[in-house]
Amino acid sequence: MAKLEILEFPDPRLREIAKPIAEVTDAHRELLDNMFETMYAAPGIGLAAIQVNVRERLIVVDISEDGSDPLAFINPEIEVLDREIHQYDEGCLSVPGFFETVERPRKVRVKALDRNGDPFALEVEGLLAVCIQHEVDHLDGKLFVDYISPLKRNRIRTKLEKVQRRRA
Repeated sequence: MAKLEILEFPDPRLREIAKPIAEVTDAHRELLDNMFETMYAAPGIGLAAIQVNVRERLIVVDISEDGSDPLAFINPEIEVLDREIHQYDEGCLSVPGFFETVERPRKVRVKALDRNGDPFALEVEGLLAVCIQHEVDHLDGKLFVDYISPLKRNRIRTKLEKVQRRRA
């Protein structure tokens, strides 16, 4: 397995739209394994392929404390099951060091393919629902900072650009 580079906001590649996967291959399974390794090392609880510069509709999630519940979703689709909105403090591996309150539906159904290409569906709520919605947003070129005010978003952009210039 290999740890992958995570793109950071405001990298324009994070705004690209991921393409559906026609057939799940060994290369996709290897990518999923590498994404899990990258997510755990970061550390994080979710990662979308677009964040590691792969424009395909794959996400990995594990909200357990000990990394014991890895979930892989290929071509995920979300259906809102409960219009009730909850607020969560969200962070993102592509927006390191920042957390903001975001409103999302409390309960959703996600339909996807597993790592073998078999279809499945899950009804989820709470943190898992938030995490899946957050990662699917990435596949559509959307970041959690898009849910906050332009002033806060620009402040975060400026701070991250400063950090990135220092690293270069």
